[in-house]
Amino acid sequence: MNPSLIAILVVVLAGGATALQAPTNARLASAVASPVNAAFISFAVGTTVLGVVAALMQTRPDMAAARALPWYAWLGGVYGACFVVAAAWGVPRLGVAMTITLMVGGQLLLSLILDHFGALGVPRQPLNLGRIAGVGLVLAGVLLVRRS
Repeated sequence: MNPSLIAILVVVLAGGATALQAPTNARLASAVASPVNAAFISFAVGTTVLGVVAALMQTRPDMAAARALPWYAWLGGVYGACFVVAAAWGVPRLGVAMTITLMVGGQLLLSLILDHFGALGVPRQPLNLGRIAGVGLVLAGVLLVRRS
């Protein structure tokens, strides 16, 4: 199978998992009385699973390389925590489709900016009409989901 096709399939499936994660964490937030508590539990479970997978795969981090990273490379967990808390909070108020659609819209807007400037070490991909129109169509989809 084509490696690009495998990558696309994996990313699409992970995106689907995001749709499952939002209502799951919203239900957990209701039970534990807070989206922050739900995110904490979610990250604890995720950390445990990753620890088991890393042990099974016998992977070891290169700590010298990790220490050489710029400060912002350590913030992924912060962004993930914001995402999980926002999803757990948003789903009961907006529904799964609207919450995820808004999140994707926000991701795409910031992605265009990061790509355009080559920020955070990503390859520079200047804005063009096609990319702007593509994100515009997704944002139009947000409006359509909201009106339904």
